[in-house]
Amino acid sequence: MTIRVLLADDEPLIRAGVKAILATDPEIEVIAEAGDGCEAVELARHHRPDIALLDIRMPRLDGLGAAAELRASLPSVAVILLTTFDEDDYVDAAMAHGVDGFLLKAADPRELLLGVRAVADGAAYLSPRIARKVIARSGNPAPIAARRRVEALTDRERDVLALLGRGLSNADIGRNLFLAEATVKFHVSAILRRLEVDNRVQAAICAYEAGLTRGDSPAR
Repeated sequence: MTIRVLLADDEPLIRAGVKAILATDPEIEVIAEAGDGCEAVELARHHRPDIALLDIRMPRLDGLGAAAELRASLPSVAVILLTTFDEDDYVDAAMAHGVDGFLLKAADPRELLLGVRAVADGAAYLSPRIARKVIARSGNPAPIAARRRVEALTDRERDVLALLGRGLSNADIGRNLFLAEATVKFHVSAILRRLEVDNRVQAAICAYEAGLTRGDSPAR
């Protein structure tokens, strides 16, 4: 199955570079390109891509604004934001819009492909380097608070959350835990509700803070 991607970045050179990386995967196709957020939203409405890959800083309408509009009008379109380290202040706001992934422009090209594939499979993808910076900004109490929230989960839900935090899709989680995909979806919904988070990205950060993605044993 081809993963149809809308790519939006106001810098033609960056856009060409990202497109070239995506082209190395025969199952990923860039179906439209935009130079600003308004154009990205218009093209998304016309082409209905599987994923909108948006730069955060763009003219007329930035990536955050475009993500908000897409979430409101085209909820079936997954959104991945491209960011750099000097844009950390945007991450919390983007999470509030329920984006499906964060990728760094300076990351290994393989991470771009991994992130797009993970999100296309229904998983959330958070660049590990972004996750570490988010946690570092939150201060020392974050891991303790996250572990306390994880205590409310059942053993099976913790297993699912650990794999979700590593970027696995529902299908991959099911294969690892020998569960039906429908069962995994049920557990993910319960996890989001118990952790009081809105989306898989926020749940993945909680898993990282609680030590689940590093193989630590959270307090039980």
